[in-house]
Amino acid sequence: MKAKNRDQSLSDSRELDGSYDQLTDSVEDDFELSTVCHRPESMDKLQEQTKFTKKELQVLYRGFKNECPCGVVNEENFKTIYSQFFPQGDSSMYAHFLFEAFDTNKNGSVSFEDFVFGLSIILRGTVNDRLNWAFNLYDLNKDGCITKEEMLDIMRSIYDMMGKYTYPTMQDDAPREHVESFFQKMDRNKDGVVTIEEFIESCKKDENIMQSMQLFENVI
Repeated sequence: MKAKNRDQSLSDSRELDGSYDQLTDSVEDDFELSTVCHRPESMDKLQEQTKFTKKELQVLYRGFKNECPCGVVNEENFKTIYSQFFPQGDSSMYAHFLFEAFDTNKNGSVSFEDFVFGLSIILRGTVNDRLNWAFNLYDLNKDGCITKEEMLDIMRSIYDMMGKYTYPTMQDDAPREHVESFFQKMDRNKDGVVTIEEFIESCKKDENIMQSMQLFENVI
C-alpha cells in the first residue's frame, strides 16, 4: 500500500510539471521522494478547484517547485522569495501579511494548493471573490472589519516596500493620509471601522479599483 501511494504521489507531481518519464528508475524515484515533504493534489482535482488550465498549472508548478523543492514554503522563505521583486525596498512586512492571506490553514506553511487557490481568486475570480480576498488581507485580526490601525499597518508596509522610491517621492505622512481618504470613502456609517459590505460596495463604485482588477485577468 505504501508503495502504491508513493507511486501515485510521484505520478501526480510529474503530471503537474510535465516531466513524467516512464524510463525513470526507482533509485531516482526514491531520491526525489526523500527530498519532498509535500505532494500536490492531482492535476484533474486542481483544475476542478481553480480556474487554471492544465498548461497553466504546469507552468505555475514548475516555478513553485524551483523555488520550493520540498513542496511547501514557510514564512521566512516566502519573504526571501518576495524580496527579489522589490530589491530597492523592505518588503518583509507586506510579505508577512501576504503570507498570512495565502496560509488559509494557518499551519505556518503555504503549499502549492494554497498558492494556486489564492492566485486563482486574485487573477480569475469574480469581482466579489477578489474583493473578499482583498478584505481578508486587510482584516489582519480576522474579526470581520478593518480598523484604521490595520489599514495603516498595510499602507506602511507598502510604503516601506516601494514608496520611498516612487516619483514624486512620497512624504512620511502619506500612509496615514491614504488611510484617512480610504475611511472617508468606505466607512459609510462613520463608526470607525469598515465592514465587508462597506468595502465591497465602495470598491465597486470606484472606477480606478475596477480597472486595476481587470489588468490581472490575462497575467498568466
